[in-house]
Amino acid sequence: MKKFSKILLSLIIISTFLLLAGCQNRALDYEQVGEDERIVIKFSHVVSESTPKGMAARRFAQLVHDRTDGRVEVQVYPNSQLYMDGEEIDALINNHVQLVAPATAKMTEYFPELLLFDLPFIFENYSQVHRFIDSEAGQDLLKKLRSENMLTLSMWDNGFKVMTSNRPLHKPDDFLNLRFRIMPSRVLDAQFVQLGARARDLPFSDVYAALESRQVDAAENTPSNIYTKKFYLVQEHMTVSNHGYLGYLVLTNEKFWSELPDDIRIILKDTLDEVTEWEREIAQQQNTRDLQLIINTEQIEVYHLSESEKAIWKKALLPVHQMFLPQIGIELLQQIPQVD
Repeated sequence: MKKFSKILLSLIIISTFLLLAGCQNRALDYEQVGEDERIVIKFSHVVSESTPKGMAARRFAQLVHDRTDGRVEVQVYPNSQLYMDGEEIDALINNHVQLVAPATAKMTEYFPELLLFDLPFIFENYSQVHRFIDSEAGQDLLKKLRSENMLTLSMWDNGFKVMTSNRPLHKPDDFLNLRFRIMPSRVLDAQFVQLGARARDLPFSDVYAALESRQVDAAENTPSNIYTKKFYLVQEHMTVSNHGYLGYLVLTNEKFWSELPDDIRIILKDTLDEVTEWEREIAQQQNTRDLQLIINTEQIEVYHLSESEKAIWKKALLPVHQMFLPQIGIELLQQIPQVD
């Protein structure tokens, strides 16, 4: 009887060991994990799926699914499906979503250094922007951008902004008394005040209706946003000014991020870095393409500023740079590389 008990005990120990080993192997086979073991990341943004940000979010979701064998599911919600401008940051802080990608202009309340990116004509081309972001100073800046349970993971391009309006905008005097839709930014507000216009902060999801109903007369956007949201149907004139860079911060909930398994966090960050490089190429290509598509519609009159006209705009807007120098800091401005 004692011998039988020993055999039984040995079988129980062996079975237990095999069961635990099987569970361990099961955890590595991510396609077989239960719903309670799956990591769900909600990624909320306010623009169309066919914009550079929208396409990058979808690509990120697919790559993460493939590289984790389905263990991590990134659910992308475009077009303000979950949260509008002004709501998504609170949602991130409270972990209702885990990823957002707001324009830098919308984050200056939290990170005043970001006012730099709103300055008119501070950047001339994509190469200059990327060399700054990828520099030691740029990377140090991104590392500093953490506050109220927010952590900056990367920065994506939208592109360079152009002006749309119900009247031609060729010289600074043409802006007088126009009502411009802007993102919430002290720099953008000051930019249009300097030009004699009036600025009105509106969520991106409300822009088309505001332009159509003439609540506002004009707006600044990238060609990709103008084309995908069909703003060219409710505006009569476009000035290709490329006066300002529009970029996005890719933000996560810091507590959520810190509690992820180490292997998952590494996969997410490596994938995000790869998608960031891809998104930069797509943003340039799409803005070039969408500008031409807008021109091809013949629904809006498109005017390209000459170099001499652009010089006049720059001179008129130079006081805006001086106005925000104390908040941004001369040291940071001096880190911006020269144009190629």
